[in-house]
Amino acid sequence: MTDFDEVVPESVPGGDHPEALEVEEPGAPNFADVFFPARPKALRPRGRLRHQGAPSAAQVRSGEPIGSNPVYVEWLRGQSMLQDAKTIAGQFSGIGAMWQNPYAQPDPRAAVQTASVWFTAYPISMITRPGRSFLASLADPRLWQTFQRIGIQALHTGPVKRAGGLSGWNPTPSVDGHFDRVATHIDDLFGSEEDYREMCRVAAEHEGTVLDDIVPGHTGKGADFRLAELGVDDYPGIYHMVAIPPDEWHLLPDVPEGRDSVNLDEAAEESLAEAGHIVGELQRVIFHVPGLKDTNWSATAPVTGPDGVTRRWVYLHYFKEGQPSINWLDPTFAGMRLVIGDALHSLGDLGSGGLRLDANGFLGVERTLDIGPAWSEGHPLSQAANQLIGSMVRKVGGFTFQELNLSIEDIRDTAVGGADLSYDFVNRPAYHHALATGDTEFLRLTLREAMELGVDSAGLVHALQNHDELTYELVHFASRHRDDEFTFRGETTKGEDLAETIRQELTDALTGDAAPYNLVFTTNGIASTTASVVTAALGLRDLDALTEADIERVRRAHLLLAMFNALQPGVFALSGWDLVGALPIPAQEIEPLLREGDTRWIHRPAYDLLDVAPAATASSSGIPRSRVLYGPLDAQLEDPGSFASRLRDVLHLRGYFGVATTRQVDVPDVAHPSMLVMVHEYEQVPGQLQLTVLNFGEEPVVGTVISEALEPGSRLMDMGDGSDFGEVDQLRGFSVELDGFGGLALLVTPPRG
Repeated sequence: MTDFDEVVPESVPGGDHPEALEVEEPGAPNFADVFFPARPKALRPRGRLRHQGAPSAAQVRSGEPIGSNPVYVEWLRGQSMLQDAKTIAGQFSGIGAMWQNPYAQPDPRAAVQTASVWFTAYPISMITRPGRSFLASLADPRLWQTFQRIGIQALHTGPVKRAGGLSGWNPTPSVDGHFDRVATHIDDLFGSEEDYREMCRVAAEHEGTVLDDIVPGHTGKGADFRLAELGVDDYPGIYHMVAIPPDEWHLLPDVPEGRDSVNLDEAAEESLAEAGHIVGELQRVIFHVPGLKDTNWSATAPVTGPDGVTRRWVYLHYFKEGQPSINWLDPTFAGMRLVIGDALHSLGDLGSGGLRLDANGFLGVERTLDIGPAWSEGHPLSQAANQLIGSMVRKVGGFTFQELNLSIEDIRDTAVGGADLSYDFVNRPAYHHALATGDTEFLRLTLREAMELGVDSAGLVHALQNHDELTYELVHFASRHRDDEFTFRGETTKGEDLAETIRQELTDALTGDAAPYNLVFTTNGIASTTASVVTAALGLRDLDALTEADIERVRRAHLLLAMFNALQPGVFALSGWDLVGALPIPAQEIEPLLREGDTRWIHRPAYDLLDVAPAATASSSGIPRSRVLYGPLDAQLEDPGSFASRLRDVLHLRGYFGVATTRQVDVPDVAHPSMLVMVHEYEQVPGQLQLTVLNFGEEPVVGTVISEALEPGSRLMDMGDGSDFGEVDQLRGFSVELDGFGGLALLVTPPRG
């Protein structure tokens, strides 16, 4: 074993896996020294939180489900999130512990120190033991032991509370994978609150934490929305909804039989804006599908409330029609109260350690006086609302991360007082482009742009696949900087043209004839698993014809993408689909799910992490099981050459050397187009650097790494095996040889004296 005491100075910061390199020699440096204090445990109010339960149907259901029936109205109140929020929030008031945690400023490194490697689950895609719920399966000690072996420290459950809507007395299904929340209660489909608490307990026993979701931007059409339609109390104040006077109903489209609302076309949107009812056109129409979603506004059918007044409403929905947007600046502040109550329930009652903020960049909308769309992205109200949410969560001892696909400046500004961490939408499409083309130029451009604009890489969640598409909107270039000039491939190009070039190259390489198993998702991106991105990039068109040699090629490239995301500051996140090497579901198997254009369902196949139900052909939610390339985790961990075993080595190295809390300081030019170099400094140890050197091409490369951050005479150590890698020359460089899809992690120690 290498004598690390001779090679590495004792001042090298450490991470969270001191066992990773098994340094046993007397006097070996303590790489596990903690430089950032762990965040305090989440506040627990005295006693179990109590919120409005849903009484049995026999107690509450009588008469017609209409506004004139007081039984129905009271039943809706008992189901509503706002009603629960009133009860939940009150149990935190008057407690001294509410003032013991700092809360004003986000602290990304403290959040990263708490848990820097996350497993991202997706409830409806996980295969469980027969008769065992999703949440009970995630409470399995065997699973957490496996996570510990790999180096995973947190589990993001995905949305597990009730979602969808109500039609009369009856629930309606989710329209967006359970992100259209309608209750603070756990959905029976996924388990119980006791299952959730047990999951948190088992996670803590294995030095892990559980992350939940809240959705500050919208709800589903549940009890809260139905009460708003009825004009009850302050429920209309939850939403961006406007009651249109009956003498102007001619401006509204008719609602077809069997529907409760209909999307406005552009003409109706313009007419209602000119009449002074709505702000009109927004900056973009997310999930735009002609004839289905032409605008961000929908009109309800006539609804008669308890007061006998019949109303028709027009309401905003940034996303789907079944996801009415929350109004954060209504005088009742009902929407704010609803969201904060939901957050406190997850943290204070269920036991979550952190929360993902979904759709939190769309919390403000304002009509512009000039000609043009309403101001709806990068709005100061979004920043203010996020600061309130982030501060409240920090105040009770948790942390937040945001999934915010906006410009780099907007991501930076929203994080100033809001979420502790932001999803890395900056570099996600760029690293896919690097793999697809074998050229890292665009990836180097996005990394540098983020650094120059003040986005700290340690504040980002660098992820492989999640439940969403491979996003290629490139909002930074296509919108905010559309007319700005960038240098790309030796030419000056405008931002919008650069974005179009990258989108076209991604589409050509990863979909269509090149890869018929991947599908375009509206204007947002590409529906694909990480494994199918790799197969497309490798030119493997027929997934049924893959050989063992092909699978090894996929494994190596997949691991390269993991190294890019893991060997830089910040959180590294990956999914079950990544761990087992899942391929997309053939479209014909789920045709009903694709009818409205949501092709993302193909990349959400069912998977079995621990081979608990080998005969299952689908998850308990009915998602078909698809082919996987790597297999269950326990079998993989017995094979040193498997994806999970190689990933474990990378993650233990990352934790042992404290890469997650370094600071990115340089992304230099490279000697070969497929190379990428990232330079990171240890803020606590002046002059100490970590370098990640990667080859995004399948062919071996030889090149020179040169960076102004390197000091001549500095010593280089291979972090993988502790061997001496040489010295930085007088030109501030050194030579490297990289295998195809290979990578190096190097520790740079400045010359003594």
